[in-house]
Amino acid sequence: MRIAVNTRLLLPGRLDGIGWFSYESLRRIVAAHPEHEFLFLFDRKPDPQFLFAPNVKLLVLCPQARHPVLWYLFFEWSVTRVLRRYKADLFLSPDGWMSLRTKVPTLTVIHDLNFEHASDYLRPSHQRYMTRFFPRFARKATRVATVSEFSKQDLVDTYGIGAEKIDVVYDGSHSNYQPVSEEQQQSTRLKYTQGKPYFIFIGTISKRKNITNILLAYDKMRAATPQSQEKLVVVGHKFWWEGEVVEAYENMRFKDDVVFLGRAEADELSLLLGSARALLYCSLFEGFGIPIIEAFNAHTPVVTSNLTSMPEVAGDAALLVDPYDTDAMAEAFARIATDDELCSTLVERGLSRRNLFNWDRTATLLWESMSKTIQQC
Repeated sequence: MRIAVNTRLLLPGRLDGIGWFSYESLRRIVAAHPEHEFLFLFDRKPDPQFLFAPNVKLLVLCPQARHPVLWYLFFEWSVTRVLRRYKADLFLSPDGWMSLRTKVPTLTVIHDLNFEHASDYLRPSHQRYMTRFFPRFARKATRVATVSEFSKQDLVDTYGIGAEKIDVVYDGSHSNYQPVSEEQQQSTRLKYTQGKPYFIFIGTISKRKNITNILLAYDKMRAATPQSQEKLVVVGHKFWWEGEVVEAYENMRFKDDVVFLGRAEADELSLLLGSARALLYCSLFEGFGIPIIEAFNAHTPVVTSNLTSMPEVAGDAALLVDPYDTDAMAEAFARIATDDELCSTLVERGLSRRNLFNWDRTATLLWESMSKTIQQC
């Protein structure tokens, strides 16, 4: 069988949530199924590290799909042409985009529908494209995979597709995330926070990630808890740094204790997460929330939102808060900062919870979904 895969988000040093999903699941699938040929479709020269096995062929298509017009040209023309030329038996798209013009059986992975529930999470041009095309992608696809029961139900409710067409494959956690020794914790704190304990936020700085309310709640916590010394380390690209988030930051009493690091490589990020007092992951909308599981693996307590998929992923192993209520968030941050017993309890619960989500399971479930897609045709 010849399987074509949209791999445009496999970017060295720049893997985000969907990029890691693609990387971790694909490298397992191609190794487990040497009897099949895999065509990895890139929109720029690929890094050799993504040649996972001898049964993988790397192809570069034009144009680079980084803008709505170019998305359309890439998927509706270039991808369609390659699928026809190579006589692909299946097209897998781990990031939700696909061709509406192809007749090749297609499995698309739609991680979440955040763009359907708010108009200001994305750039306007991206928002218009996704709200126009993703309903068509979901209906056109032979099957759809997603990463949580929440997202599956959201696809059913929002797009009106049958639940029997959707497979839940979940996400996993990078193997680098493990407990960090006391010596490593001390050296990490010395490097980034002058030896002080710290909370950590991980994710692209965007409105959906709720960084404004995290900053406001952190400032309230510090003001209300004079004995706490926790700094706030922010790891992620400043995709959105204007308006209310800049105003919130500039008006902070404790803004000098906020450390912006930008992107961090996986090895360094594992040290940062494992050395943190807690992960603050109070997003407004998530299809899964990979950092929650990464924190469980690193033995780091978690404060996360009580909305969308996050309660499903976290279970009883995190403090759940209303991400719109900065007072409730500040109270949760203070509890984590001052209650060692609570932190120990959350870590123990996280060790049990993490076993439900790993990339081996993701790859197995995704392959089962791919097999179902072929069998339907």
